[in-house]
Amino acid sequence: MSYSTPWRGLLAAAGALALAAGAQAQQAFPSKPITIVVPASPGGAIDIAARLIGARFTAAWGQPVNIENKGGAAGMLGSDFVAKAAPDGYTLALVASSHAINPSMYKKLPFDTVKSFEPVVQTHVVPLMLVVNKDIPARNVGELVGYLKSHTGQASYASSGNGGAPHMSAELFKSMAGVDVAHVPYKGSTAAHPDLIAGRTAFMFDTVAAVAPQVKGDKLRALAVTTPKRSALFPELPTMAEAGLKGYETSTWGGLLAPAGTPKDVITRLNAEANKALAAPDVRDKLAAAGIEPAGGTPQQFKDLIQSEMARWSQVAKTAGIQAE
Repeated sequence: MSYSTPWRGLLAAAGALALAAGAQAQQAFPSKPITIVVPASPGGAIDIAARLIGARFTAAWGQPVNIENKGGAAGMLGSDFVAKAAPDGYTLALVASSHAINPSMYKKLPFDTVKSFEPVVQTHVVPLMLVVNKDIPARNVGELVGYLKSHTGQASYASSGNGGAPHMSAELFKSMAGVDVAHVPYKGSTAAHPDLIAGRTAFMFDTVAAVAPQVKGDKLRALAVTTPKRSALFPELPTMAEAGLKGYETSTWGGLLAPAGTPKDVITRLNAEANKALAAPDVRDKLAAAGIEPAGGTPQQFKDLIQSEMARWSQVAKTAGIQAE
């Protein structure tokens, strides 16, 4: 079928309008407030990261960003809320590393850890620190291993609770060092510190930020950090690998997730703006002051991290004989 010149002009104009409308729709996000759900109480690393990134989103897009703390059930309560939210990019979760540990700790989750979400970006990493009671005659990791082997079944370690990165980091340490130590879980790291200082437990792994006051106050002795590089807050401390436990590496981390089915162009836009936020000097400075190291990267890199962490902690749980509840 052929068209006269006027019709061709009208068709071309209509096509141009359609393309413009499509481009406008693509650029419309965000056109209303965004909610970032933090599946934990205020004040922790993921809460700090969410508020800093949310403020940058608002500055860039002119839309309010609400931070909602929905703690409970090892982070699953808040994550489940987001998994069941509309997949439009307006409801996000900023999860911690427990997101990848929970499948090893619980038989039934209310969502699929991988399939129920679209990864946006890894936001940060928080190094953990190995600290000991000051009466323990260990000045380094090797001496602690020796002490624990000579006191088999007599020592215990503290953690901030079952299934968290501090708990699993200690179990990884036990398996790699070949030591037998009982686990004493507490409801949060601050609840664990008094007993560790008093000598009722021997050691624990905790975030650098959480345990720094006890170390700087000379109440606990720090032996090493768990990340591949040293902590900027304690540059004198070796990494676990430097201290002799080759291949040891753990941390707690955070990252943004959207509900499964969120359009790819929306994920791309969220990822780009989050990376800009994490590269901003003021954001980096505020994170560093809290012992948090900014991350960043692509959605695929974050997805790969989640899957590799799930596999690793599953193996650690199996080795430790941890039965899923």
